Amino acid sequence: MADQATAAGRGASSSGSALSFLFDPKIRGIFFQVVLLLSLVFFFWWIVDNTATNLAEQDKRTGFGFLSEKANFAILTTPGTWLFEYQSGESTYWDVFLIGIVNTLSVAVLGIIAATIIGFVLGVFRLSSNIVLRGFATVYVELLRNTPLLLQFFVWYKVLGEFLPDRRGEPWDILGVFTLDKSGLRGPFPYPQDGFELVLIAFALSVIGAILLGRWAKWRQDATGKPFPSFWVGAGMIVLIPITLFYALGAPLEWEEPVRGRFGFRDGAGMVMKPEMFAVWLALTLYTAAFIAEIVRAGILAINKGQTEAAHALGLRAQPTLNLIIIPQAMRVIIPPLTSQYLNLTKNSSLAVAIGYTDLYSLLGTVNQKVGQEVEIILMVMAVYLTFSITISLVMNWYNKRIALVER
Repeated sequence: MADQATAAGRGASSSGSALSFLFDPKIRGIFFQVVLLLSLVFFFWWIVDNTATNLAEQDKRTGFGFLSEKANFAILTTPGTWLFEYQSGESTYWDVFLIGIVNTLSVAVLGIIAATIIGFVLGVFRLSSNIVLRGFATVYVELLRNTPLLLQFFVWYKVLGEFLPDRRGEPWDILGVFTLDKSGLRGPFPYPQDGFELVLIAFALSVIGAILLGRWAKWRQDATGKPFPSFWVGAGMIVLIPITLFYALGAPLEWEEPVRGRFGFRDGAGMVMKPEMFAVWLALTLYTAAFIAEIVRAGILAINKGQTEAAHALGLRAQPTLNLIIIPQAMRVIIPPLTSQYLNLTKNSSLAVAIGYTDLYSLLGTVNQKVGQEVEIILMVMAVYLTFSITISLVMNWYNKRIALVER
């Protein structure tokens, strides 16, 4: 009997330890994570297999082999065509893909730069004691922020079409270098010659030198308290060194001028930016600037008034107080929502297809009509926009971390 009780006790003990093993939170967590991972793998495998089966039943080809085929449609003159020299019937769909990336990236980068400058100025104007500046900024923000972006695309495209001179008439002269009419902004196009790569290398080294100089100046000021004009010295390095080398090498850069014929400028000569690109850039810039202005205003208001009062007590005027005290602290509040606006501007550029600008979405839509491979086209569009978004987020997060307060 004693042996039976001992055996029963051992069985109960082993059963209890097994149950305790199964109900261990760590083991249970790993188990459910593995189940979730396997479920996701199965789900995506099912999606891929089901898609491949349906495409095979419809006798549609798969893969990205179509990128090496010749593209037989025209593309309006845009920044991408300058880089890849696109020719219908000669260039491939891969060239079209690269042109679409450059066109989208051009509008996004130019829009981000311009919208940031305008937005910061308007954000400061919103808090100005000058009633004219404050009223103008308020009307601008409320009007553009509450108007659909697509409508603004059409408005600016119509405005440019109505007010610009006809291509057969006399174009507007800009600084004696560029001309502007309904056919677009035209100017000389640069063609690098032998030795120009050395100028680019000198420019890159000058930028690196300016960054190192700034760090040395900061270390010197922390150690000795003596400031050093690193900004102006670094800017001088970046400008003067490449220019000096450029002329020392005999100016290895040729400019192709636009050619004007009887019925206006000839396509293919010089540089040209079509009105569609201007309309897209203006709409994206002015629309996003309205949101950035509100972000800047909120960031400035988030700084305690005591900071301004302390600066004025030290004898600083309003402008140095804003530039040296308020804005640097407000940037910690401004950067996170500003990142979202940059992402929105980049993704909203896909609306440019509405007015005929040949961005990535528009060009790949045309390619899809030619080759009929919807799945691959969608994956390519998703991959590009995802890459743009992740890159912007990483850069802005790095900057946000760099300016964050360091606690001791």
